[in-house]
Order: sequence, then C-alpha cells, then structure tokens
Amino acid sequence: MRTLVYAHRGSSKAYAENTRAAYMQALVDGADGIECDIHLSSDGFVVCHHDPTVDRTSDSSGRVGEKTLTELKSLDFSSWKNPRIPPAYGKLREQLVTLRELVALLKDAGRPVGLAVEVKHPSPYGRQLEEAMIAELRAMGWEPETSMLGEIYVSFMSFDPGSVRYLMERIDPVHVCQLVTEVDEEWIDELVKAGESDRAGVAAVLASAMTEGVELLNSGVPQLAGPGVAYMRKHPRVVDGWLARGATFRVWTVDDPEDASYLVGRGVTQLTSNVPALIKAHLGLD
Repeated sequence: MRTLVYAHRGSSKAYAENTRAAYMQALVDGADGIECDIHLSSDGFVVCHHDPTVDRTSDSSGRVGEKTLTELKSLDFSSWKNPRIPPAYGKLREQLVTLRELVALLKDAGRPVGLAVEVKHPSPYGRQLEEAMIAELRAMGWEPETSMLGEIYVSFMSFDPGSVRYLMERIDPVHVCQLVTEVDEEWIDELVKAGESDRAGVAAVLASAMTEGVELLNSGVPQLAGPGVAYMRKHPRVVDGWLARGATFRVWTVDDPEDASYLVGRGVTQLTSNVPALIKAHLGLD
C-alpha cells in the first residue's frame, strides 16, 4: 500500500501552524493530505486552530470560543513563527481560516488530497462542535457514505473517545481515527492555562481518556489508529495487536527521517509531519 504523508497543521516548520500560508505551502510541498484542528468561534463558525486559547500563537489572549470570527480574523497568528509570508499566501492578518476556507484551498489544488480534521476537546460547546463541522461539510457537498468532497477525502480524528464514538454513530468507522498518546506535562499545562481545572484533575481526566481510547482501538471498531511516534516505540505489543487486526495507522509527528523509515518498516501507511516535503523525499515518494 502506498505511503501517504499528511502535513501536520500544514507545513508548520515553514509557517505558523494552522495558517493559510502553512496550508498552501503544504500543497506546494506535495503533501498527500493536510491535518487541521478545529474549534467553534463564539458566533458558531468552525475555525482552524489548535489550542483552546489564542495566547501561544497570536498577538492577543483569551479563549477561541469566546471570540467572534471577526475578532479572530483581526489577530496576527503568524509573526511569532514567520512574518515573511509570500503575497500569494495572503496578508499577515488573513492567516486564520475557517474549515470552509481550508476546503476551498484544497479544491484549488486541482488534485486528489486528504483532509484530516482533528476535533478538539474539551470544547465549551460540547458536541455542537461535531454537529457544526458535519453541517458545514454537508453544505459544501461532502458525501458521508464515501467521505468524499469532490476530490477531497475527509477523515476525522480526536483524542476524546466520546467524540470518536459520537462520530462513528454518524460516519462509517473506516473514516474515524482514535488518537492516543502519553499524558505529558505540556498537554496538562495547555488545559490548565485554558482554565479547565486543577492540574491533578486535568491529569486524571486525560489519563482516563487515553485508557478509554486504547480500549476503543483494542475493540477493533475505529478503523484508523493515531498514536504518536513515542507511543509506537514505547508500546510495541499494543501496536502489534492493532496492526494484526488490520487497523490503518496514521502516526504523528514524523519529522525525523529515521522515524519515518522505522514506521514504514512497521507497516504504517500514513505519516503526519511538519516537514512533508522532507519526509516524502527521504522515502522516495516524490
């Protein structure tokens, strides 16, 4: 089976993650697909952004879900990484995009391409996030049976087992990915800064979710398994079980060519990378 390389939040080594520039560069780099993260704005738009707040990646602060789309669009999401954006990639304050705008960019590519949508939780809007995403995709012509939107193949991912189950009730499990990882301090810090709870409470919730996510993959229901590179190396027996039952693996974040070679040798067919051009070249996929 052909190895596919997805651009992690776009080509996010070159340009700020989840920005128009990073997505457009990923298409130039020949990425087979683009991975994005989604939240809901306060006025109900599905926007591409990773963190629950804008603090880390913009010139402002506050929760994504408490800002309108207009407010989010007014922020600078690029200068922290690379303010030198080619004119063709849009202006400095045109870098945050909605899910609809990202789909339009992929359509303009004029070739088959994947779109991996990571649904971010906890969300202040609960399952309204999933419902808004599905409604938006349907409005653009997405076909749930095949999960195709023109030449775009759409798949769905989440670390939240509840979200994965919710999606699998509405979408064929072959298109749904359960993400798993080790619970680390960085992840805990991210949620604590967003005001979710105390550190111990956050750590307990995340650990429970990851245990449930592993159990869900052990059940064989989700057809896509999404462990991180470190998880692949640390839990070979668990991974072997998923491989044996025929799961398709989409592993993140694969920026080291040695990791790419190791994963392909393990039977992984989908890699998610901040440097898709480098990984494709290393694997001879150009």
